[in-house]
Order: sequence, then C-alpha cells, then structure tokens
Amino acid sequence: MRYVVILLLIAILVSLGSALLPVFRDAPQNARRAVKALTWRVALSVLLFVLLMGGHYFGWITGHL
Repeated sequence: MRYVVILLLIAILVSLGSALLPVFRDAPQNARRAVKALTWRVALSVLLFVLLMGGHYFGWITGHL
C-alpha cells in the first residue's frame, strides 16, 4: 500500500510539472495541454483520497496510536 501511495504522489507531481510548461509558454494551443494535465492531477488526487479512505476502512492502513 505504501508503494502505491508513493507512486500516486509522484504521478501527481509529474502531472503538475507537465502543466507548468504550457502555462509559461502562453499560447492558445498550449492551454489545452495545461487543462488536460491539471485534469489528470485532480483525478489522481481524488483516486489517492479514495484509496486512503478505503485502505483505512478495510484495515490496510492502521494508525500508530
């Protein structure tokens, strides 16, 4: 489970970085690429949240209290 979370976090950061370049280039055709990359980032973030909530619910993730 730990490796899946780390992999998703890296994918989120890569998606965020790939959206950064088209924003700086400031061309209309690059805006579409930036929106697509940011959409992927939001989708991956939601997936990570659902995975963490499901992992806690099913006992795959436990607290250290």
